[in-house]
Amino acid sequence: MDSPIYHLEKVVRVRAEADLEDFNGPLDLILHLLSKNKMEIKDIQISLILDQYLAWMARRRELDLDVASEFVTMASQLMFIKTRMLLSIKDEEALSEMEQLIASLEEHQRSESRSRVRAVLPLLERRYAVGRDFLVKTPEPLPARSYEYEHTAEELRRAVLEVLSRTGRKLPPPMAAFEGIVGREPYPVADKAAEVLQRLLRFGVMGFRSLFRGSRSRSEIVATFLAVLELCKDRRVRLTGNERDCTVTAVSEGADQSEEAG
Repeated sequence: MDSPIYHLEKVVRVRAEADLEDFNGPLDLILHLLSKNKMEIKDIQISLILDQYLAWMARRRELDLDVASEFVTMASQLMFIKTRMLLSIKDEEALSEMEQLIASLEEHQRSESRSRVRAVLPLLERRYAVGRDFLVKTPEPLPARSYEYEHTAEELRRAVLEVLSRTGRKLPPPMAAFEGIVGREPYPVADKAAEVLQRLLRFGVMGFRSLFRGSRSRSEIVATFLAVLELCKDRRVRLTGNERDCTVTAVSEGADQSEEAG
C-alpha cells in the first residue's frame, strides 16, 4: 500500500517509532495489520487479520468501555465474514459486508493521508516563505478570455453527474449500513446447543448446512456454529463426511461411554 509518510522532524512520527499498541480505532488497527503483512486492502485475508486482531485485543484488556465497544463490534463483523467463508456461503449479505469493510478501510486510509499532508503544510509554508526570494519568476499576465455558450439541459445534467462521481459520498453512511451490527439480538451458545440437540433427536442425521437454515441474523449463525463446536468437544454430536457433504449425528451417552472404554 502506497501511503505517504513525511519524515519531517517534530511533525509526523513514523508508526515504527510510535507506540504500536495505540490506535485511533479498529480501522486504524486493521490498516496497521495489513501493512505489517504487506497486504493490499482489496486482497485482505480475513482469517489471518482476525487472528492478529483478536491477539491484540487480548493484550489490551485495559481499554475503556467506549473504545472497547468499537473494537468488539469490528471483531464480530470480521468473525461473521470468516464464518461465512468457512461455510462456503456466498450470499449478497456476506458480499455486501466485505464490500463495506473494504470501502471503510480505503476511506480511512485516504483520511489518514490527508491528515499527514495537513500536518506538514505549516512547515512547508514557512520554508517556502524563506526560499521564494532565491528563485522567482515574474508572473505572466493572463489573457482576458470571456466564455459564452448556451448549454442544453442534458449537458448540464451530465456535468453534475461527472462532479458527483469525482467527489464521492461526503455524507455519513446510512443507518441501514449498521443493521445487524448494532442492536442485534443476543443468542446464547448454550441455548443454541440445546436447540441443535433437539433437532437431531427429532430428525436423526442432519446435514451440517441445514443447521443454519432459518437463521435470522449473523449473530444466530455464529452462535449455531459455536454451539456445534462445543457439542463436538463434549462428544454430544459426531460430524462425518467432508466439507462439501458433512452430516451431524447425535451421540447417545451409552455409545459415548463404550467409545471411551474401548
